[in-house]
Amino acid sequence: MLAAATTLAAAQPPSAFMDKSSSPAAQVSPADLSNVGIDQRLDQQLPLNLEFKNEAGNTVKLGDYFQSGRPVILNLVYYTCPMLCGEELAGEASALSMLKFTPGKEYEVVSVSFNPDETPKDATEKKQIYISRMNEHLEHKTDGSGWHFLTGQPAEIKQLADAVGFHYHRDSRTGQYIHAAAIMLVTPKGKIAQYYYGVEFSPKDIRLGLIEASQDKIGTIVDQVVLYCYHYDPNTGRYGAVVTNIMRVAGAATMLILGGFLIVMYRRESHGTPKGTGRA
Repeated sequence: MLAAATTLAAAQPPSAFMDKSSSPAAQVSPADLSNVGIDQRLDQQLPLNLEFKNEAGNTVKLGDYFQSGRPVILNLVYYTCPMLCGEELAGEASALSMLKFTPGKEYEVVSVSFNPDETPKDATEKKQIYISRMNEHLEHKTDGSGWHFLTGQPAEIKQLADAVGFHYHRDSRTGQYIHAAAIMLVTPKGKIAQYYYGVEFSPKDIRLGLIEASQDKIGTIVDQVVLYCYHYDPNTGRYGAVVTNIMRVAGAATMLILGGFLIVMYRRESHGTPKGTGRA
């Protein structure tokens, strides 16, 4: 699946959200794809001391986005990508726009360019596009302060890519990158919790992932019940139903309903019983 995605990344024309000045890469060979993909590094501690430039051109540390105690959605892209990265960012923005949570309030989003040639200006341009897209449907509009677009130097980029298991290759003929697509969910302490693959993401899965990564600090009691019935499957990158837990919840609900019914009937019968009359 990842090999097909990376081939499409190089072979397809730009979409409406891409940099149309970039020409698509030539068809890649199997050798080009041999070291491209994503290895899951669940529970891996991220190197939070790495330094990058934010979209304003200021030097920041990756750990700056983990000081609030909120979970972080992280992905590696490059802003002048002619195809896949733009689709990934667009899919991410669309999914986040469907959440009741707001970036910068319940969680943070960090997008890091793995192209060391890109600048804060490139980051700013892309940020404007995808914040606007997210605000199209977001209930509580955001000014973008919770979604951070970073650029960096080769050494820092490589350390971060290695930590999350993100492997990519630069085509020497075109200068474009061959890579896969995924977003990672990271705990407030900087440990990788989940991976979601592709360019379209389930808002339900992301919501449940954020609640679980936050250690139940966000969400509602209903979310806790759903998390009891659905568990994250790292093989599919999605939440799936746990049949035994669903049966337990259904059984408990049935007992509550029956118990409530019996209590109501008992009270009605008690109130409806006529009082006996005594004789002198």
